[in-house]
Amino acid sequence: YLVESGGGLVQPGGSLRLSCVASGSLDDFYAIGWFRQVPGKEREGISGIRSNDGMTYYIDSVKGRFTISRDNDKNTIYLQMTSLRPEDTAVYYCAVVVGRRRGVPRDPEDYNYWGRGTQVTVTS
Repeated sequence: YLVESGGGLVQPGGSLRLSCVASGSLDDFYAIGWFRQVPGKEREGISGIRSNDGMTYYIDSVKGRFTISRDNDKNTIYLQMTSLRPEDTAVYYCAVVVGRRRGVPRDPEDYNYWGRGTQVTVTS
């Protein structure tokens, strides 16, 4: 349903672009979000985009460094990550919301379908 790619090993200060390909049209979903999780911690919402108007959100720790975007023709959501830091190391997931919500949901509990994740490791 959702397939992430683009993760890998990168040095601090480097960049990666994650992709999330959906099996259907992005317009079928109320919103699409990016999350990350490290072992022993809860999954954290980091960015999301609402389908009907492109409204976005970012958590403070990634503002100015990460950019979410979409390509409706390719049914793909991207997360461009720049100025990466060791603390960005995590498994990154994309997820979608089916059904109407308010704003752009940030709580993982609001999301209905998930990809399997892609590992991002930032280390020198």
